[in-house]
Amino acid sequence: MVSEDPTAELPPSIARVLRQFAALSREEKMQALLHYSRKLEPLPERFAALDRGNYTVPECQTRVDLFPEVHDGTLHFYADVNVRQSPTIAAFLAILFSAVNDQPPETTLAIPTDFVRQMMDGIGLAGREVGLSAMVARLQAYARQTRSRTP
Repeated sequence: MVSEDPTAELPPSIARVLRQFAALSREEKMQALLHYSRKLEPLPERFAALDRGNYTVPECQTRVDLFPEVHDGTLHFYADVNVRQSPTIAAFLAILFSAVNDQPPETTLAIPTDFVRQMMDGIGLAGREVGLSAMVARLQAYARQTRSRTP
């Protein structure tokens, strides 16, 4: 029997985000993005001195640095992005982080390949899809590295 809900096989936190955004109109999605752009967690000071080259997502039009941390087998991600210049990027990351932060690496690895398309469907931001997808791929690469190091 095939499930009618395409999110049924996803981790609950990812399924929740996708269901919420699928139910919104274009205008509601734009309002949600504006709301979430203010919720991106600030970058902790401990990351300030790190060489950013290892954390930058080069596929993005906007400078975005993504930092992973592992705590007791769960991942927590932080981003350094200029929220004023790139509120859509900040919002997307805040939404994505709300689904994967403080979860095991398997949650990040379960993000569907069309996550960005599903989130941004109907908004008219297709030009951002490559960079946003690259951010998801970067988080998944960190999750794979974490999982391979965890006994």
